[in-house]
Amino acid sequence: MSHTQAPTALAADIADPFALFATWFAEASKTEINDPNAMILASCTPDGMPSARTVLMKDHDRAGFVFYTNKESRKGLELNANRHAALLFYWKSLHRQIRIEGAVEDVTDAEADAYYNTRARISRLGAWASIQSRPLPQRGDLERRVAEVDARYPDALVPRPPHWSGYRVVPARFEFWQDMPHRLHDRTVFVPDGSGWASSKLYP
Repeated sequence: MSHTQAPTALAADIADPFALFATWFAEASKTEINDPNAMILASCTPDGMPSARTVLMKDHDRAGFVFYTNKESRKGLELNANRHAALLFYWKSLHRQIRIEGAVEDVTDAEADAYYNTRARISRLGAWASIQSRPLPQRGDLERRVAEVDARYPDALVPRPPHWSGYRVVPARFEFWQDMPHRLHDRTVFVPDGSGWASSKLYP
């Protein structure tokens, strides 16, 4: 659907939120200029202080939605302490958004290694050099640390740092939002129901 086409409300009998996500994501991949896999990640401290930032989804299937980060960053510390998170995909070109809420689990070392090894060398060096979320006195300090790691690993192989890995958000709730005329938007919620999912509508 292009932004010039009239939006269509979701049918009430749609039963599979994972298939619907895959359909919407495929359409967004054709229409979004930059990073259709960008998603807002909201985490929370154990005492209830929320924070949000944009990350990139690197994998998705029925097990959940995966992203990678420094596990000693602010988000990593929050996710390690409070194993729940929320995701938000917003595709302006399609006038759509998807909200996902669920528990958080660690990816396996094999998954983290496989993705890490696809990254550009400079990004792998940066994973070692960046003390993510900590104060940086000046830009030159980061550049110096990158050069030090580059010298430590002169060959192409840069191993994955032990503090760099991924998380998987395992959905317990989906909400698909479609912009509709006159702000009478279509909102469809999916929650687990036995071995499947139950859908319902929300007022806009």
